[in-house]
Amino acid sequence: MATVKSITTKKGDKGTSRLFSGEEVSKSALRLDTYGDIDELVSVLGIARYHAKKENVKDALLFIQRALFTVASELATTHEKLSRLPRRADDGFLLALEERRESLEAAVKIPDGFVIPGDSLSGAHIDHARTVCRRCERKAVSLFEKKEIQNEILLVWFNRLSDYLYLLARLEEDSPRMVS
Repeated sequence: MATVKSITTKKGDKGTSRLFSGEEVSKSALRLDTYGDIDELVSVLGIARYHAKKENVKDALLFIQRALFTVASELATTHEKLSRLPRRADDGFLLALEERRESLEAAVKIPDGFVIPGDSLSGAHIDHARTVCRRCERKAVSLFEKKEIQNEILLVWFNRLSDYLYLLARLEEDSPRMVS
């Protein structure tokens, strides 16, 4: 008889969880809170990708979702065990996002003023993802300030990612509604 695999391990029933690197921590730890928000961001991006009308926007959102797994893995690993990760946020990782952002910035007309999200369902979801990204960025900064992470590239990457998401939303909407 085949063994049925269960998602329920019961190991977190007492309010603790294990980092990717194996250490047991409280479920209220900032590190867990941060990569929990990254998980939310990946999900919001999935909704945006599902509703996106433009294939290049769908591809860009999938690129971001995949990159976020690398970021979350790094945040879920203590400094002493980072060498075990197959990939980390490094200069090349940041450059890949920068090149995409620069290319999109050259192609998208940047509005003068504040945009009111909601002119398209997919654009609104991308704007929602941008706000979740900003929350992830703030928490990553807190982790950095507390010296729980040491990779400054993560901070730059999140900052560029929110810019990239802003541009993707504008690309998806074509002509956004402005605050008057």
